[in-house]
Amino acid sequence: MGTVVLVLSAVIGAAALMGVLVRSGRREAAAEKARLAEQARIQAVRSMEAVWAMDPLQFEEYVAELCRRDGCVDVRRVGAANDLGADVIGRLPDGRKLVVQCKRYAKHRTVGSPDLQKFNGTARSEHGADIPLFVASCKFTKQARAFAARHDLVLVDVDLLGFWNSGTALTALLELDINRSGTNRRLAPDS
Repeated sequence: MGTVVLVLSAVIGAAALMGVLVRSGRREAAAEKARLAEQARIQAVRSMEAVWAMDPLQFEEYVAELCRRDGCVDVRRVGAANDLGADVIGRLPDGRKLVVQCKRYAKHRTVGSPDLQKFNGTARSEHGADIPLFVASCKFTKQARAFAARHDLVLVDVDLLGFWNSGTALTALLELDINRSGTNRRLAPDS
């Protein structure tokens, strides 16, 4: 009887120790996952420093190059005076026509609804866009995000641009919900 109690106590003790170790491992895994996500966010912001130093034409070519990197074909920078809202035009790997408006603004600025209204008025009707994409080096206002959601415009703000620049595929960004991706809070200007 004493041996059974001793063995039973050892089994219960081992099970309790195992439970503690499993919970500890889960906490460590969650902490590591959070640390890696934060590290990726910081790297994405750091990668944006070079973008904010670009002039508008360099920014358009940079966006065109990201499209090419992700398998888009027939990509060309067409932005100039009287471009009717198209800075880059190309085709996604699946053949859909992509029309891109690029705004390289200082990080503390925002893109408002009027800019999106102009782009929406020409992207499909003038350029035949299947996917109208608006890429900005800053944030979009809450009103701009709401407008984009109502009119099926794809927005890539400074946060998503950082991830795109760091290797996230354009096709992954196209699937995001405008109302849930990023925030519309302005970034602080440089000191």
